[in-house]
Amino acid sequence: MSELVALGKAGAAIRKANDEGRAALVGYLPAGFPTYDGGVDAIKALVDGGCDVLEIGLPYSDPVMDGVTIQRAAETALAGGLRTKDVLSTVEKAAAYSDVPVLVMTYWNPIERYGVDRFAADFAGIGGAGLITPDLIPDEGAEWLAAADKYDLDKVFLVSPSSTDERIAMTTSHCRGFVYATAVMGVTGAREKPSDLAAPLVSRVKTATGVPVGVGLGVSNGDQAAGVARFADAVIVGSAFVKALEDGGPAAVRTLGEDLSEGVRREPRATAAR
Repeated sequence: MSELVALGKAGAAIRKANDEGRAALVGYLPAGFPTYDGGVDAIKALVDGGCDVLEIGLPYSDPVMDGVTIQRAAETALAGGLRTKDVLSTVEKAAAYSDVPVLVMTYWNPIERYGVDRFAADFAGIGGAGLITPDLIPDEGAEWLAAADKYDLDKVFLVSPSSTDERIAMTTSHCRGFVYATAVMGVTGAREKPSDLAAPLVSRVKTATGVPVGVGLGVSNGDQAAGVARFADAVIVGSAFVKALEDGGPAAVRTLGEDLSEGVRREPRATAAR
């Protein structure tokens, strides 16, 4: 796999940030929260706050890997009538708002129900960059791998501290865009401090691949972002953005984004440390 192909759209944005001597900031919000229009405004606020890559969550009725904050937001979106077509419409509006790559994070069942090739075609057609699939592993994702390659979409799979070196090598060989390194075990959610397992995991992943590595789960402020930015190519923030939106609307999302954006820029990182 050539470096350009492996980078994909999200990876190119991350490497651009790295070449500026900093980590990239990846921001997550679910579509349809607190309402459809409110969700679109909040996602635009992620861009205005300084995010380099966007993750738009596709709310799902059985979000077993999500923490309470994201589960509550997903329930609100679904209760408001949000459907997959509305998520695609949100992606389209986000992609039209800026040139920041837009990924969707989704459990696999909704994509299977929509139709894998059909979803990939529709998603690529509205400017989507790729998918993050937390409950799909490459061994069981042949249909998605083929569709993603067909429509030039990023394929972001997860690795965790419990992943063996063999599993990391296999998983990262199928990634395009970036590798999602979950810094803690268990469900998602903001934490008082990121896991001590994050840096060793990133080191193991970088031994296996040249694809950018993003660290997620737990970062909630600029100080934490600065710490993770010392060793990760990208800092991924989700629950903290959802909580900010819940408490203070899009303005609070932008304010948090600015704090996190300052954090990833606080301590210059050597571009040679890839």
